[in-house]
Amino acid sequence: MKTRQEFDYVIVGAGSAGCVLAARLSQDPKIRVALVEAGGPDDAPEISMPVAFPQLFKTKYDWDFASEPEPGLGNRRIYLPRGKTLGGSSAMNAMIYIRGNSADFDGWADEGAPGWSYREILPSFIRSECNERGDPRYHGHSGPLAVQDSRSMHPLVDQLLEAGANSGYRSNDDFNGASQMGIGRFQLTQRNGVRCSGASAYLHPARERANLEVFTDNLVLRLLLQGDRAIGVSIHRDGQEKTLFSTREIILAAGAYGSPQILMLSGIGPAHELSPFGIPVIVDLPVGTNLQDHPLLPMSYLTDERSLFGAGSSEDMALYKDGRGPLTSNIAEGGVFLSTCGDESVPDCQFEMAPAMYFNEGLSAPSDHAFTMTTTLLKPTSRGKVTLRSARPDAKPRIYHNYLTTVQDRETIIDSVRMAMDIFRQPVLSKLQRQPFSVPASDAKADIVSFMEQQMGTNYHPTCTCAIGRVVDSDLRVFGIEGLRVVDASVMPSVVRGNTNAAVIAIAEKAADILLANEPTEVR
Repeated sequence: MKTRQEFDYVIVGAGSAGCVLAARLSQDPKIRVALVEAGGPDDAPEISMPVAFPQLFKTKYDWDFASEPEPGLGNRRIYLPRGKTLGGSSAMNAMIYIRGNSADFDGWADEGAPGWSYREILPSFIRSECNERGDPRYHGHSGPLAVQDSRSMHPLVDQLLEAGANSGYRSNDDFNGASQMGIGRFQLTQRNGVRCSGASAYLHPARERANLEVFTDNLVLRLLLQGDRAIGVSIHRDGQEKTLFSTREIILAAGAYGSPQILMLSGIGPAHELSPFGIPVIVDLPVGTNLQDHPLLPMSYLTDERSLFGAGSSEDMALYKDGRGPLTSNIAEGGVFLSTCGDESVPDCQFEMAPAMYFNEGLSAPSDHAFTMTTTLLKPTSRGKVTLRSARPDAKPRIYHNYLTTVQDRETIIDSVRMAMDIFRQPVLSKLQRQPFSVPASDAKADIVSFMEQQMGTNYHPTCTCAIGRVVDSDLRVFGIEGLRVVDASVMPSVVRGNTNAAVIAIAEKAADILLANEPTEVR
């Protein structure tokens, strides 16, 4: 059975970007908006409770992707969770509010993305944000996205931070202010100790609008093209296929894996990748190339101090209902932005500090009290790609991250591990260590490389597969196709230095401005 429905805008993907766009565009009651999400409602209690997010891995709320064998990591396949629900990955991330470095956005502008410099995107960050503190030159206090200090404030993290300060890292109480460098606690996308996802911030307050229709549990099959114009989206649910037609534009917001897959299934992508699947090539573009992500390496020690292991007592539940306590923990409560080469303003690595055991890519539950510090490579020079596995829309794409396949990336990570081990050796931490749980055997290069190849995973930040200047223009319009844009992490020309959710929300805020500025006056 086929039915037809018509909207001004059809948005594909209800992750952070899609939720922002749906809310902002539907503010005008004359604009009809459809939002299509492959997953279901964001109704799991583990979504709201911050500490519980790893329990969502490999459930119906997770796309449950995996990389192809990684040549830089002993040919292991790396688990790649992505949110499959309203809010997307913001419904299952660690809620760390980091924008990136001002040099990231100025770099975008210098490399051929006019309009995306730090000065030009800062208003989008500020407009999105409802921060409980911070310099108003950098922070917003009335936006939809709640940003606050941790309500957990675990004492093990205080000791990790003290050790970092003793290793020479200067204190920074605002990684999104005048400087990103230094050590401190992260601010979080939470409201009163509860997760504030893209859906809870933007979408849910807009759900009752008559001009906004949300389609959950609908898989996008392909884009419908009429010549060189995108006119609709074919979606599938429960054996029924629907066509959602767009009178103005279709916006892909399906993420750095999903958006390139949908483009390629629709004939927009590298000709040599599409031809083997019998997909007619409409536009030959480097869709899916330039994939960049932040590889993450966790290191843990067992301790006799109380960690998050075993949290969930009746006392903890009572604290949680009051918006505080261990169940409000995002696990990675504090961290460091540092440079392994001595740069004083631009980091190349990030440490995240957790009062918990973290190993096996987050797939194994903690079994003892421990504390963990991870190191993340912020500006990888390795490049990967996303390609099709099948012409079937329900097949998972092939994902090649190529983590640590350049000498520069490997040397930077090795240096960062040595710097992390120096923090672990500080007296404030060494006296807490019962025994090593998951750390390199020594700081010798061979031991670090061996540990890295066995233990490295992802920090869940895939980007750049439909990059500005390569696949889309600076207004995020797909080259060669009318009425089609991409608005999500895939449009980043290069990955930002830090967690990516805040930047994706700002990209979507800026895109909404671009779209509304182009609306006919009789509609606006």
